[in-house]
Amino acid sequence: MEDKTDITVNKAPQLLNDQIELYGASTGNSLRAAIALEEAGVAYTARKLDLYAQEHRGPDYLALNPAGKVPTLIDHGTTPTLVINQSNAIIQYADSIAPGKLAPAQPGPVRTRVIDRYFFFVTDVIAPSHAAFFLHQAGQDKAAAIIDLRVIEQLTYSESFLTGEFMAGEQFSMADISAFTIAMAFRDRLDWKLLPQLSRWFDTVEARPAVQRGLNVFKHS
Repeated sequence: MEDKTDITVNKAPQLLNDQIELYGASTGNSLRAAIALEEAGVAYTARKLDLYAQEHRGPDYLALNPAGKVPTLIDHGTTPTLVINQSNAIIQYADSIAPGKLAPAQPGPVRTRVIDRYFFFVTDVIAPSHAAFFLHQAGQDKAAAIIDLRVIEQLTYSESFLTGEFMAGEQFSMADISAFTIAMAFRDRLDWKLLPQLSRWFDTVEARPAVQRGLNVFKHS
């Protein structure tokens, strides 16, 4: 694997930590992980992988992630070194080291609602969209279209969550991270005129500086 230029994406002096690396690309899974680290205020170094050049299939990366998928987070500050291969686990990792940033720090109804909405998007929206993607790759377009329709229906249903500013209330949370990247992937297929609250929410999240940093970190070389 080629050496990649380090990209320090959060320069808050009290949080500088060059021991955390995030390997990824401009995929929904990688962007969720990057946005979580940015929103949590966790300093890290981004390592962009060129998927077209099959860098995620090289021996160096496969030693970190045998499945050859992105993202992968490495925390060299732990013993043994911590390696996380799942984007949603990286969100949980960010929440654990920056309590209160991605969900209320204290157990209770508000935190439970955040977790509930977070898993709604992870299991009822993102997971089916992944299944549809693989069906498309296998040439099963009709089956994939049925699942894609279900994803759109679930995103439309999430309009009902928005009784406050964000998906789980008045505070931005991990629920918004899990919702945003999948809504972004389907943005051209949603009837936004019929979803005024979802439209407002999407624009609000997209405008957040930390979200913008996360969205752009793997665009750099």
